[in-house]
Amino acid sequence: MSQTDNSYAVHREEGSKVYLILVCLVAALGGLLFGYDTGVINGAIGPLTEHFALDANWQGWAMGCALLGCAIGAGFAGALSDRLGRKKVLIISAILFFVSAVGTALPKSVTAFIIYRMLGGLGVGAASMSSPMYIAEITPARIRGRMVSVNQFAIVTGFLVVYFVNYFIALQGDTAWNQQFGWRWMFGSESLPAVLLLVLLFFVPESPRWLTKQGRSGEAQAILSRVDGSEFAKTELAEIEETIAHESGSLKQLLQPGMKIVLVIGIVLAVLQQVTGINVFLYFGTEIFKKMGSETNAALLQTVVVGTVNLTFTIIAIWTVDKLGRKPLMAIGSTGMGISLLAMGLAAYYQRTELWLLLFIIGYIACFALSVGPVTWVILSEIFPTRIRGRAMAIATVCLWIANYVVSQTFPMMDEDPWLLDKFHHGFPFWVYGVFCAVLLVFVWMFVPETKGKTLEEIEKHWMRQN
Repeated sequence: MSQTDNSYAVHREEGSKVYLILVCLVAALGGLLFGYDTGVINGAIGPLTEHFALDANWQGWAMGCALLGCAIGAGFAGALSDRLGRKKVLIISAILFFVSAVGTALPKSVTAFIIYRMLGGLGVGAASMSSPMYIAEITPARIRGRMVSVNQFAIVTGFLVVYFVNYFIALQGDTAWNQQFGWRWMFGSESLPAVLLLVLLFFVPESPRWLTKQGRSGEAQAILSRVDGSEFAKTELAEIEETIAHESGSLKQLLQPGMKIVLVIGIVLAVLQQVTGINVFLYFGTEIFKKMGSETNAALLQTVVVGTVNLTFTIIAIWTVDKLGRKPLMAIGSTGMGISLLAMGLAAYYQRTELWLLLFIIGYIACFALSVGPVTWVILSEIFPTRIRGRAMAIATVCLWIANYVVSQTFPMMDEDPWLLDKFHHGFPFWVYGVFCAVLLVFVWMFVPETKGKTLEEIEKHWMRQN
């Protein structure tokens, strides 16, 4: 055998980490568009409001309509991913992202804008559950937490990129130009990454666990071999087949005694990730900084700083989630978030607007990015049975997006309510989110099992033993 043949044989025996990383990065582009699509409104909502002369209710609807689309998209994506496969759902998401980008850039009325914005929300909802699920199902257990966290890295990268894009678009003209044209370019810019995702998805394989469920074990083994070698593929495929043989494929499986807790944990974690307030800063960050005394461009630039911190600490989470484990990171993060929110609430209560307040906002974002942001998605992608993982994760993700919508809709109401302003000034919302951080800390410590280093099949068997 030639040296070339020997190299190829070794490659086939050991698998290719480069191949795995590239495949996961393509899937994570769905996460990037998740962040890009939901973050673009941060810089665009001001000029959009002025252009269409929106009152507070319409402004909230223009902001929140996409989140309802996310909930609907996640709901349908679960059944579709179990029926059509994880890859095809990501392809559908990419198409929806592109249509939404073009449509929201060219609306003649606010109604048309909302329709296209909701289409983008459908794409975000589908990608928000399909991307981490796909990555979890194709990745070996020893690095699964790290690779699923890459999806969160992509999400925050999407936020950061769109903050930069919004900032530089806003610099191209004066206020009148931004009210007429700037916000259109902000929304339209999403079409470029959407096309990139759509093209690259045709070059990645389907999830090996989904293929096995469909009776296509040969294809699944070939993919697993390329990911981590032939020995890993044989062992992993045997575990997948054994586990699937004990699954009913019905959502009723989640109502069995040992499985009920799985669904409850998934839903509670998904909701708590949102009601701790993260998207208040990601969606309303520019307006919050304006209340601190910043001009529009300075507020947009400070939002870029927040996005940079979010990205930096997500990288730290990627390198620690498989070393420290899920529970320690969640405990550290929720504690830090709660302390930061308490400080922000006190600063708002005493009407302090000094620049040092930015440090508490940065601290809160850093703690979220280190833990609650990526680790929640890691846990959600791990804990459900293979046959119904898509539908079960969809239930949790729908609850996540509904919670996101509630938070986004109620923050302006709490922040501007005359009675609350008189009693607490602008501090009340931050204290509410701080209380939920304490709830998250207790819930994770008492009810969430550590899944570090366990295969998806081992995690599933753990729940089945509870029956």
